[in-house]
Amino acid sequence: MFSGSYDPEDVSILLKPTLITPVAIEEKERLIQSGARHYSEMLSSEAVPDQRYLTLYAEALARNAGRLRSDISRLARMIADRPATRRECVVVSLARAGTPIGVLLKRELARIGIVAHHYSISIIRDRGIDLNALRFIAARHGTTAAVFVDGWTGKGAIKRELMRSLADDDLGFAPFLAVVADPAGCAEAAATTDDYVIPSGLLNGIVSGLISRSVLRDDLVGPSDFHACLYQTDHAAYDLSRAFIHDVEAAGPPLVDSGPWNTDLAAVARGRSRALMEELMNECAITDANRIKPGIAEATRAILRRVPDLLFVGDRADPEVRHLLHLAAKHDVPVRERDLHAYRAVTVIRGLGGGQE
Repeated sequence: MFSGSYDPEDVSILLKPTLITPVAIEEKERLIQSGARHYSEMLSSEAVPDQRYLTLYAEALARNAGRLRSDISRLARMIADRPATRRECVVVSLARAGTPIGVLLKRELARIGIVAHHYSISIIRDRGIDLNALRFIAARHGTTAAVFVDGWTGKGAIKRELMRSLADDDLGFAPFLAVVADPAGCAEAAATTDDYVIPSGLLNGIVSGLISRSVLRDDLVGPSDFHACLYQTDHAAYDLSRAFIHDVEAAGPPLVDSGPWNTDLAAVARGRSRALMEELMNECAITDANRIKPGIAEATRAILRRVPDLLFVGDRADPEVRHLLHLAAKHDVPVRERDLHAYRAVTVIRGLGGGQE
């Protein structure tokens, strides 16, 4: 079993470690927007964060580790209340943002007496979920106790992909998605609709078991293979994956309690999310919603991995966007304050022209 840099007891990562030649960020963006390549066919190199950014990560962890620990506990209790997962749960985290959350959730489920297993698998917008990974899980555990887990929702694209993928196969998995933060209002279970900093969302592979984003390309992934990833062993000296799990589990009481989550509140958040997307597409003259990345974590990853054009924040003085202001200054990204409804931050990807956005 491949577990990246995690303890094998915490997760089995159903990805195929592969040598993948990186593509420069600007070239990757050009290929994506021209329609020449799908984003899932390429990786860019991930730089180790500078010391200032690591300090901002440490501050976010100190501020929100207790809140995340409390929210993981709340999510575990919600899963334990379901008849299908009352005694046993198969946590299927969506790599890689869902992987550290899955580790925390699997441990918490075990603490409250549920037999818990954790697999992390690939799902790719427009390309679907890794069916070979699902077959692997189904052969060992069946399908009824499976819960798909991610860290947060952005605008709901991955939830829609999960629903589409599972509707198209005959394996029998239900698209039950559990997340910590659900500002898009589209999960089946969540701890909160608040868009707050989940500290693992600030970093890339060095807080996710040293795995890259998943890659799906014919020359790398055969018919019986799992989706591919790069195992970033060259970053091992900077790996915080196990430290993140330890720090969250050792955290004291939350400094801020998450508000309640229920289906009615999720419906309100969903409406606000859709309204904001419509407003920003009109305001920025954008026809492709994929260029808009709402939510703190998605806004962060867009600056780290894409070619950003603009950062919106709800309040520059909000400590939850401090790291984003640092990244924006470092990458010369303009920042505007704006009412963002259910979100604290949104990044807009630069349109490069020459084809689809």
